[in-house]
Amino acid sequence: MQVILLKDVEVLGAKGEIANVTDGYARNFLFPRKLAEMATPGRVAAVRKAMQDKEDMERREAERAGETRDLLGRTVLTIPAPAGQAEKLFGSVTNQDIASAIWTARKIRVDKRNVMLEEPIKSLGTHMVLVDVHPSVEPVEVKVIVTPEDA
Repeated sequence: MQVILLKDVEVLGAKGEIANVTDGYARNFLFPRKLAEMATPGRVAAVRKAMQDKEDMERREAERAGETRDLLGRTVLTIPAPAGQAEKLFGSVTNQDIASAIWTARKIRVDKRNVMLEEPIKSLGTHMVLVDVHPSVEPVEVKVIVTPEDA
């Protein structure tokens, strides 16, 4: 009997896959536990269409992420910060500040957890910061220029 898996089943496959199983295994184990349903032609077509739609959406999302990555790669962020003598900042520029500056400059939402700073920026000048746009594309280096804030 062919069944469509509703959840991941370790010995059979992942959710949405079609598996061949014995009638007894399907009726006595899979169906009562809501792990699978009978594979009717209409249901198989619906599952295949849903899987195709999901793949198309992921592909479009990856394309948009690539465009966003290219746009961020050309972006230079200027962040004013209060500074003292010897080009030291009174505070620091954090990943939240950089994410906010990206939103202000390009209207691109970046979660602060995706701005990869080993430690906050504590000096004036130019710094290269990695920003992870999407899991399917490599992180992009964004140029951040920290300038003294006018008093």
